Amino acid sequence: MALYAPIVTALGFLALASAALAIGVGGVLASSGGRQWVVRTLGGLERHPIAWAWAVAATAMLGSLYLSEIAQLVPCSLCWYQRIAMYPLVFVLGVGALRADAAVWRYVLPIAAVGLVIAVYHVTIQWQPSLDVGACTSGAPCTGRYLAVFGFISIPTMAGAAFLLIISLMLGVRTLERAERVDSPPEPEGAS
Repeated sequence: MALYAPIVTALGFLALASAALAIGVGGVLASSGGRQWVVRTLGGLERHPIAWAWAVAATAMLGSLYLSEIAQLVPCSLCWYQRIAMYPLVFVLGVGALRADAAVWRYVLPIAAVGLVIAVYHVTIQWQPSLDVGACTSGAPCTGRYLAVFGFISIPTMAGAAFLLIISLMLGVRTLERAERVDSPPEPEGAS
């Protein structure tokens, strides 16, 4: 447990960095000029943001496993739901990165969006327990905060930042895939 404080602090810092990167990527993708810049810069390199998203999902998975299995923090029901959304992303994004399959965003976005909604709700009831609709009726309380890195980053905040960054990276991959589809000539009829 000697490494608990530095690991939790590192996870908190990664959550802050993830949220900042997600906001930055979202800002770039929000403008036509930004999307064009992404296509010019990363066109044909869709594997890179997919691999970055995989690294985010893998780090989130390893962090959650550290907190529950080594630090012995018991996950609440909402934590389990966030894990159910995050863990498969490690495998889906891993396969997408290995195959350089830009279409992976179609599978990742809905899962990550559900995970983000759960994380936002979880953070909300941690700050305003009166808004809990009874999602956690047994086990560890969902309204409790095991940790507050830098005074405000809880475990669901970390998960939410990871989901947000994965979503923004997948929106970038979607932009690249659509640009590639527009640029590539249509196949002649009868070809296949």
